[in-house]
Amino acid sequence: MAERTKTPTTKPATNTVAQQSFTDDLNAMLEVLPPAIRQWLEEQPDLNELLEVVMDLGRMPEARFMKRTIRLEDVQVEEYDLQYVAERIGQFGKDNRAGIPRTLHRISAIRNRQGKVVGLTCRVGRAIFGTIDIIHDIIASGKSVLLLGKPGVGKTTRLREIARVLADEYDKRVIIVDTSNEIAGDGDIPHPGIGFARRMQVPEPSLQHAVMIEAVENHMPEVIIIDEIGTELEAYAARTIAERGVQLIGTAHGTTLENLLMNPTLSDLVGGIQTVTLSDEEARRRGTQKTVLERKAPPTFDVVIEILDFHRLAIHHDVAQTVDRMLRGVPPRPEIRVQTDHGFEVVQRSELAPRTPEIAEPPHAEPTPTRTVAVVGNEGRRTPTRVFPYGVSRSRLEKALRELHIPAYTARDVSDADAMVVLHSTFQRRPPKVREALQRNLPIAIVRSNTYAQLVSALRELFQKPQGGESAEERALREAEEGVEYVLATAQPYELSPQNSYLRRLQHQLIEKYRLLSESVGEEPNRRVRILPIYTDTEREE
Repeated sequence: MAERTKTPTTKPATNTVAQQSFTDDLNAMLEVLPPAIRQWLEEQPDLNELLEVVMDLGRMPEARFMKRTIRLEDVQVEEYDLQYVAERIGQFGKDNRAGIPRTLHRISAIRNRQGKVVGLTCRVGRAIFGTIDIIHDIIASGKSVLLLGKPGVGKTTRLREIARVLADEYDKRVIIVDTSNEIAGDGDIPHPGIGFARRMQVPEPSLQHAVMIEAVENHMPEVIIIDEIGTELEAYAARTIAERGVQLIGTAHGTTLENLLMNPTLSDLVGGIQTVTLSDEEARRRGTQKTVLERKAPPTFDVVIEILDFHRLAIHHDVAQTVDRMLRGVPPRPEIRVQTDHGFEVVQRSELAPRTPEIAEPPHAEPTPTRTVAVVGNEGRRTPTRVFPYGVSRSRLEKALRELHIPAYTARDVSDADAMVVLHSTFQRRPPKVREALQRNLPIAIVRSNTYAQLVSALRELFQKPQGGESAEERALREAEEGVEYVLATAQPYELSPQNSYLRRLQHQLIEKYRLLSESVGEEPNRRVRILPIYTDTEREE
């Protein structure tokens, strides 16, 4: 056996990968391979890291793993080996792709000029839970997002996880336009990795744009997920979908926003380019030539995410402003996020980033204030043992439970839970699961953002007894201080709990000491204090 070892461009962090949950049916892939190749693969110690098997007629079979590539020495692929695989999989489509029913594995064919199969690429498909924790806040915002990246960096894997999270955790109507059955697997029954999202199959790749429009017109989706937007008709269909108010999550051919902008076929996804001739006066005022490039239209996608490698992303939060700057000669400065053991951290901030970026904090850092609402206090109730995460990362919540040594586990549904941790924006919408928790009087912890530190703080408030001996004035002032910390850290308004006029006055006086603005909103008995940030003139213009 001849072995050649490749040095990977990026080596996954061991403990980061450990936090993620992998699911695949590797045996189903091995069973369709010729016996000699299957036996050779089963002898490999890192079989679980297998990416794909390449079989070319007259050549040695090649197995590609995450960290190395090996070849089976003294063995050549024969015609009957290729036929052996073809007889055990689904039919090849017009894109020369086939699959194994109820799995995510994909077999792609190479044909000669007469249409005969002379090569196969057998790619292992995996559903990896936790791959979107690093962009969970962006996906949950409702904005349309475009993912860019070279082949093999996990674009389709992330699309699959996005579909599951939006359908299962946010109760959204999600439709997947699955051109090559790569997102939801082969066969009529989709892979469970997409959760309760629905899948529409595409008869042939050239009809992808038509199925995209059909999905909007026939099935009333809130979210449409599409892989590999590559033609002008598909770009037009994407614009039509976005203009109808549907959240669009997709991938496109290209690795960076710059080369996408220069692609005449797909530049419409980010607004397109047009040549404008300025008057002499306007050209002098701008200090440019009379002929300049400008953005032609609003971009189809609000956010563009460049997948640099498995654990590093570059995020353009405001595509319109970024494109405008690029056309004026200003290089883009995206936000760079890197996945870590405890979520992610921002290693480079963008000038155009929103004012509430979700930054994962280390487990021993002082947690940012968490506003927790206990519908029915824990007094007189047994300690919760089943916590239902809604709108927040299940993997982070489970990690927080382990780190805090709390004898509880996460529930799969609110009907099985005796406590809930929910994202503030989700709680405000009052979806059915939140209404059910309220009807059942479950303790509910509301977190402002989906970070590890916020979840730790929420669990502490759920599982620790209320502080005894604290007066109403002390509670009101403590909450005001937490609110001030939140506003200073995020530059976002923060509402306190309803109080009487005396306690509200105390809160206003405390907030004034921090040179922040505050106002009383609502009607009695729910009148409460709202803390307002103070923006500079530059911030207002942005």
